[in-house]
Amino acid sequence: MILRDLYASIVVFFVALPLCLGIAMASGAPLFSGIIAGIVGGIIVGMASGSQLGVSGPAAGLAVIVLNAIATLGSWEAFLLSVMLAGVLQIGMGYLRLGAIAYYFPVSVIKGMLSGIGLVIILKQIPHALGYDRDFEGDLAFFSPDGESTLGYLVDTLYDVSPAAILVTVISMSILLLWEMVLYKIPYFPDIAGAAGSRRNWYSAELSFR
Repeated sequence: MILRDLYASIVVFFVALPLCLGIAMASGAPLFSGIIAGIVGGIIVGMASGSQLGVSGPAAGLAVIVLNAIATLGSWEAFLLSVMLAGVLQIGMGYLRLGAIAYYFPVSVIKGMLSGIGLVIILKQIPHALGYDRDFEGDLAFFSPDGESTLGYLVDTLYDVSPAAILVTVISMSILLLWEMVLYKIPYFPDIAGAAGSRRNWYSAELSFR
């Protein structure tokens, strides 16, 4: 059991480290803050929750919110203070058993928000997959500061396609699609992947890094 947990921890480490750094960069936060968020989400939250299965840590969908919050508050320190105050409020609401408030939010609204975030992330990656790198990868907003929209970048991509980038994209997508067919036949690998999270969460993590 300890050996399987060790294998699982190594897999999670190699997935989570670049993910945490990438999301910190996309959020306009110091890179070291991404490492701290990964440690808190992976170790402290895991120990405090008591659940056998959990997903915690930096989320790519919140990168835009964090970036805008830092810009609005004016500094990284002010944003940290707001996060601490939000944490105090959450702890207080937990002690008051106010979690039932979440039931008043329609499931369709939550699913719509997550679907919208996922679509924007996918559309943002298409130009990079084809070799068009005019906009930096961490920009997750639909409208860029220069006024160009994500759909406009997709049209511009057609005039600047890189065969090398397409080759890398095809190879990467092939690895993802053949992941279960090949690696899940390796002894102990299903246990490692299961400890790292469900297959859906695995693919979500792969999509988020981008």
